[in-house]
Amino acid sequence: MERNLKLDDEAGRLSALRRYDVLDTAPEEPFDKLTELVRSVLGVPISAVSLVDSERQWFKSIAGLSACETSREISFCSHAIKLRQPLVVPDATLDVRFARNPLVTGKPHIRSYLGIPLETPDGYNIGALCAMDFKTRPFPASEVAILASFAGLVLNELELRQIAMSDGLTGTMTRRAWVEAAGKEISRCQRHGGTASIIVFDIDHFKQVNDMHGHPAGDNVLRTLSQRSFGALRDGDMMGRIGGEEFAILLPSTNAEGALKLAERLRVQFAETPVDINGTELHVTASFGISNLTDHILDAGAWLAVADTALYVAKAGGRNRCALA
Repeated sequence: MERNLKLDDEAGRLSALRRYDVLDTAPEEPFDKLTELVRSVLGVPISAVSLVDSERQWFKSIAGLSACETSREISFCSHAIKLRQPLVVPDATLDVRFARNPLVTGKPHIRSYLGIPLETPDGYNIGALCAMDFKTRPFPASEVAILASFAGLVLNELELRQIAMSDGLTGTMTRRAWVEAAGKEISRCQRHGGTASIIVFDIDHFKQVNDMHGHPAGDNVLRTLSQRSFGALRDGDMMGRIGGEEFAILLPSTNAEGALKLAERLRVQFAETPVDINGTELHVTASFGISNLTDHILDAGAWLAVADTALYVAKAGGRNRCALA
């Protein structure tokens, strides 16, 4: 798709934003350092890394203002993402787009704004790095160039963050990323109701695979079983590698019965389909523990602990089986 056409592709833009899996995550030092640096170098009271969601702008970092998000309707950055160049607003009271904006007419009384679109490598503007002032100011070309350089650093951090959230061998989420996603799902269920489940599985006798066939064969087993698992998941399901040969699957809007059915389907597929190791068929099985989200589970660690207990039951019962917590 032509680069400029992507400015009007809202579905693609939101998909690009979702790929970073950064919305509603905790503050992170690299982003906070950048917004503070913008304040210092440009001499502005407010700077933010703003990510524009479907109906809100959410701040991955904001310095100089106490806020975590605003509605998209009043967001200056929602205008910046429609551009391929910086958005410069020297005097918001004289700009028809912003003169009646409640952020201008009321607190915090923004008077000037400079925003650099955060353009992903595939050409979507997912948000903006912005600088704001309580007084009018022209933002000369030199300051625009400085902020554009900082915006590049924001994108680099987002890309590095995404790499750090993905397991290089299997393509699954890292433990950190999966735990973060599970925590967000717990919060979502607490706020809006609904149900969710997790599956934890561990490859049986994996040490023997490495000892008898070598670590490259073990890596092949991990990759193969991960890909088979991906093939059984829905778009919203999330799978992470949480240990050497242990994986966890997060299943939003899924009750215990549904999770158990999926686990049993994966168990049978693993057991009945050998892994090819340089022409040799290697038979591999796995054991599964399943836990539905209950009111007593308050964080991802506790949820994993419940599922792990069920996994140990499956292991103790002879392996190659599923156990429901």
